[in-house]
Amino acid sequence: MKRLSRQSQSVQHRRAGRFFFLVASALAVAGCQQAQRHVLYGVAQGTYYNIQYYDRLNRDLQPSIDSLLEAFDQSASLWVDSSLLRQINAGLTDSLDDILLALTHHSIDIMDYTNGAFDPRVGKLVQAWGFSFKERTEPDSARLATLLDEAHSPIAVVGNRLVRDNAATELDFNAIAQGYSSDLVAKMLESRGISDYLVDIGGEVVAHGRKNGKGLWRVGIEKPAASAESAPTVQLAIGLDNASVVTSGSYRKFYERDGVRYSHTIDPSTGRPVQHTLLSASVVEESSWLADAMATAYMVMGLDSALSFISHHPGERGTDAVFFIYDDNGQMATHATPGFNKLILQQ
Repeated sequence: MKRLSRQSQSVQHRRAGRFFFLVASALAVAGCQQAQRHVLYGVAQGTYYNIQYYDRLNRDLQPSIDSLLEAFDQSASLWVDSSLLRQINAGLTDSLDDILLALTHHSIDIMDYTNGAFDPRVGKLVQAWGFSFKERTEPDSARLATLLDEAHSPIAVVGNRLVRDNAATELDFNAIAQGYSSDLVAKMLESRGISDYLVDIGGEVVAHGRKNGKGLWRVGIEKPAASAESAPTVQLAIGLDNASVVTSGSYRKFYERDGVRYSHTIDPSTGRPVQHTLLSASVVEESSWLADAMATAYMVMGLDSALSFISHHPGERGTDAVFFIYDDNGQMATHATPGFNKLILQQ
């Protein structure tokens, strides 16, 4: 075995020590490097996205985010002719991918939790009333009865397969999909080691960590608009950390015919657009998909039933919420739960 002289050993120790010092110094510099703020804008699911994040490695993640959202549309969008959901609704396959598997499980869960106020089986009803990719038909009583039978037919998941008792039942995940896509983008950011971010896809917001590494993320809750063309106005602001907020409302998505306003929110129990004084419901939850689903359920329930539901589920899912309504005098009024009130920031 070749032995090193004491002088050679001393030189190698000095070189090793110098190498260790240089590596440690480089790691220290990287650890102290200022996180760079990135602000991304784009289009997905027929709406906008606005994503902010702070990254010490200063990476541009927009291509990865666009790829993720495009794949999501190919799975769950009803507006993409070739999407997997369109194929399933048409009876061409019953195999669910990971996205549709999660959306179906979540939807069945919240359908049971809200006693049917949230229901993904309203696909054909949404189409019939003109809030989808198909032309409006406004069903008569006989057609409505048929559509309700289809919408109330049981569904289940067996393995990765969707099982429908009635093959005519069509699923619509629009009341949960956008929120779930925000969750997926958030998970992708976290997988890259990013902990300070805000994801906003069409108003479905996920906030994590701190803005500028300091304060809470400040998120505005929109005042219900007078018309679909009205400019958005912030009514109040809340501070979020490791939470999501989603608003569902009837004041922008509707149409009028013969003096009657038809909301895009369909009541699964009647098969008709809801008609009550609740203008919007905003829900704060850990997951955006859950906030999305619960906000829709409350828009179906109406204010009184929503508040009753919350009172019977203290501390459970969807209990941090704020509601905007027209009061008896035709004036807009606000009802916030105690948990939501704690989040409101001073203007």
